[in-house]
Amino acid sequence: MMYPLVLELAVDGIPVTVTCRVWRFSKQAFYKWKRNPISQRDWDAAHLTNAAWDAHQDDLAFGYRFIADELHQAGLTAGENRVWRLAPSSGSGACSRRNAA
Repeated sequence: MMYPLVLELAVDGIPVTVTCRVWRFSKQAFYKWKRNPISQRDWDAAHLTNAAWDAHQDDLAFGYRFIADELHQAGLTAGENRVWRLAPSSGSGACSRRNAA
């Protein structure tokens, strides 16, 4: 994401217009990001990751399918695939990958 760099350069005195032109994206996209730098999807993923981490800490033997069931029981909506995708980023170790033989 280049938008934080544009913001830092603007603080240093380089116009946003010039930076956006160099990086080839619109000023409108930058200002839209500046108004709301964290998307709703990222926000939801962060909360889901925290809840998955808490569920996984209760019993480390279970994997992402168990965590998905625990999240569903807690009232959070997330499919198994999404929990599997978020598990490595949380550091929970809930998903194991097989090595190609």
